[in-house]
Amino acid sequence: MPLRVLLADDHLVLRQGLKALLEQQGIEVVGEASDGHAAVELARKLAPDVAVLDVAMPGLNGVAAAREITQAAAPPRVILLTALEDARFVADALRVGVRGFVLKAQGAADLIRAIQEVYRGGLYVSPGVSQAVIDACNAAAGTPIPDRLSERERQVVQLVAQGKATKEIATLLKISVKTVEFHRSRIMTKLNIHDTAGLVRYAIREGLITP
Repeated sequence: MPLRVLLADDHLVLRQGLKALLEQQGIEVVGEASDGHAAVELARKLAPDVAVLDVAMPGLNGVAAAREITQAAAPPRVILLTALEDARFVADALRVGVRGFVLKAQGAADLIRAIQEVYRGGLYVSPGVSQAVIDACNAAAGTPIPDRLSERERQVVQLVAQGKATKEIATLLKISVKTVEFHRSRIMTKLNIHDTAGLVRYAIREGLITP
């Protein structure tokens, strides 16, 4: 049986290119998703061996989607595609069970190695994020990383940066309007940001959205 993979990225051309490259290596792409919510649904429906998720996806970002995917009874291994080298992002991903980190700047061979390694039960890290993983492990051991947002707060930031209104965010996250407003206020306090434009800049810098 070929290794079965789910691809999730909001760029159709990138997904098509990755699919072609993986299938050339005998890896079966069983599903494709363009946003985090669809990735979660397909992971539950198709039960792939490995899920490859872009970090900056609409709806649920890659880390949030990974959190839901890894809660399944027999979850797939999860790899994140990222342009980041940020310890806060890596620490969040490690906590939800992500097993691979592949920089988009790396070649396709890097992703193929990552898929094979995490499928065997290992942890794969592209060279550019190695220090971030070390920093994240140090943080897990008790060394704090400043300005950390909770996963829910990162979801709210992402949706605000995507231009969603408070009611829309409440509906998408299945929480009350007051809870959204509370999270937004707390986020601005934590980050010392005082307007929506600042939140958008933060979301771009953190890779939650693409400019």
